Amino acid sequence: MSGMKYAMIGSGAMGYRYGVLLQETAGIHVDFIDAWDENVNKVREQGGVMVSRDHENRHLVPIRMYTPEDYDGNPDVWIVFMKQMQLADMLQRCKHLFKNHQIVFSAMNGWGHFEKLQQYFPDDRIYGGTALIATVLNGPGDVDFIGKAGVGTMNMCALNEQVSEVELAMRDDFKAAGLNPTITEDFKGTCMAKVVFNSVINTLCTMYQIQMGQFISYPGAMDMARQLINEAYDVCDRAGIRMVNTRQQELEAIDYVSRVACPLHYPSMYQDMSRGRETEVDYINGYIAKLGRDNDYVCRTHEFLTHGVHLAELAFKLHHQQ
Repeated sequence: MSGMKYAMIGSGAMGYRYGVLLQETAGIHVDFIDAWDENVNKVREQGGVMVSRDHENRHLVPIRMYTPEDYDGNPDVWIVFMKQMQLADMLQRCKHLFKNHQIVFSAMNGWGHFEKLQQYFPDDRIYGGTALIATVLNGPGDVDFIGKAGVGTMNMCALNEQVSEVELAMRDDFKAAGLNPTITEDFKGTCMAKVVFNSVINTLCTMYQIQMGQFISYPGAMDMARQLINEAYDVCDRAGIRMVNTRQQELEAIDYVSRVACPLHYPSMYQDMSRGRETEVDYINGYIAKLGRDNDYVCRTHEFLTHGVHLAELAFKLHHQQ
């Protein structure tokens, strides 16, 4: 273990997953920061976060929880897991905490967070990544880890694509926590692979309000996935983005995660919609569509599905107002 201290910016489903595993499994010092008052208050009231795995063995894990205003710690590593729409405000609230020796890692969904992190950290201290790790936030101070212990994988890459000693130390800590990290050396290709993955699974499961296993059981699911993947890869080719997976590997990842790893999982985008929250579709399918427009390529399906999710959000709200 590295001896580094960590602090989570954003203590929702993934913030809890990473932070609790680093603390409980790897024995590393972790602080938790959140802007959702109900979450902060619940954790303080019950003395920690309630953690389940696959809806079972619900137990209290003591953690240190703060708001940005009452935190005065000095971690070595910030781990950022916020919703894209909330990140700019949260970083502004945390900026008095950032120091020159610190690094930041984020494996958030979508694209848009790195430009925001660059306003506060130089490129050589920013690390991005992706996480194929299913987690559900049941409510304030209550999280459910989906899948057996040690399931799931993650990629990590330096924004400047230079592997550093601190990245290797962070990789070892993530490995000790059971997060199965792999270091890559192609930043945008690594992070875009998850954007494309989410542009299929998150979007379609949200629009039709189904679990990942239910999606993949539809006979035409792989045809739908292939169409979205091909469109996204076509525009990435035009934009000069080297994808870390081939098209076929991306398709196989969608099949495996949906059919084998997380068939009972509702993706995070559906979790947001079902709780009346805004989804991140503009940063996923919407980002792919914008990348297309910027490179003289119209991503017709991604353009359509961006509207499709927003229409699903509206329909969900109208239905539940009745």
